[in-house]
Amino acid sequence: MAEDQGNPAEQQPNGNDTAPRVGVISQYVKDLSFENPNSPAVYQWQTQPKIEVDFNIGSSKLNDEIYEVALRIEVRATADGQTAFAVDLMYAGLIGIRNVDEADTQAFLLAEAPRILFPFARHIIAQTVQEGGFPPLMLDPIDFHALYVARAEQEMAGQASGEIGQA
Repeated sequence: MAEDQGNPAEQQPNGNDTAPRVGVISQYVKDLSFENPNSPAVYQWQTQPKIEVDFNIGSSKLNDEIYEVALRIEVRATADGQTAFAVDLMYAGLIGIRNVDEADTQAFLLAEAPRILFPFARHIIAQTVQEGGFPPLMLDPIDFHALYVARAEQEMAGQASGEIGQA
């Protein structure tokens, strides 16, 4: 009897596929910059540098089923007010999404896709810093889902209090 019902998630003929589908099509370095402005003197410094990390997530719709998610990571190492090194990476991925509602699409693009892309971006930063003559910099993992939820809660609280967000 169960065999007669078939699997509803199976692909239908003639483009009638209605099952939700999400996948990474491609990922790539969109922009990479490494600066070592105080070399070779920086290799003589005795002070441990302070590391500052900033990141940003952006997404853009390319067509009805393909989105680009870009993860920008900026790292700056400073010691005694001088820059030891700076890395700026924009790592992106093309994400295919079909038959997924708008709210779930946004959640995937701003929470799950960055989680998928981050380990690759982290490796590129570690390797770039090492090739610049410094020990590899291993960034701590980032909980993109928690950040997405916190931002959504902030936006809901802002709407409830009548605040208008800035562009």
